[in-house]
Amino acid sequence: MFGIDSSFLSSLLQVIFIDLVLAGDNAVVIGLAAAGLASDLRRKAILIGILAATGLRIIFALITTELLSLGGGLLVAGGALLFWVCWKMYRELSVSHQDEVEAHEALDNADINADGRVAGKAPKKTLRQAVTQIVIADVSMSLDNVLAVAGAAQHHIEAMVFGLALSVVLMGVAASFIARLLHKFRWIAWVGLIIILFVAVRMLLEGVGSFVAIPEIPFLYTPHVAAAH
Repeated sequence: MFGIDSSFLSSLLQVIFIDLVLAGDNAVVIGLAAAGLASDLRRKAILIGILAATGLRIIFALITTELLSLGGGLLVAGGALLFWVCWKMYRELSVSHQDEVEAHEALDNADINADGRVAGKAPKKTLRQAVTQIVIADVSMSLDNVLAVAGAAQHHIEAMVFGLALSVVLMGVAASFIARLLHKFRWIAWVGLIIILFVAVRMLLEGVGSFVAIPEIPFLYTPHVAAAH
């Protein structure tokens, strides 16, 4: 329709949804790590976290897309890692309301729950401790994001490039807003989790299909696609 391949459009929509969910997820993790700092240090830690996440996404994009293009066992490994991403997302979606409020207060530097303090109930920590936690989380979540985007894009290079560029922009300018949006409309995050789970199953099937014969599974696996690797 209108000269646009339906497969490309489907991949592009999946990529956009994954970027939105994971950018918000990453922002909440950064907010939680920075919540125990004083206001001036909190802003510095959040800025470091967002810059680190942005840089790591670019680095992992250059490495991961090349590795996944080799297919076979690397696709199996990528699919397995995305199952781990789904499990982590499920646990984060089940985080307590209090912890989420603390994270959003840290991100917005605002007293959301009107208790007279900003992220006042979070355990106190030093800037070094907060930045260490943030960078470790960023390494994991940036790799998660790149894998999910590459898997959702399938063989549409344009969708993958757009998705990776969008993830960088979202982390740089809109992560806090998206985190608030996901907090208000929880169902968006659950839909994102289902999409990533779908991508993980498809990536795993394509990888396994490089080694053994698997019959066609509508919407998930087509033998000639795997063979193209």
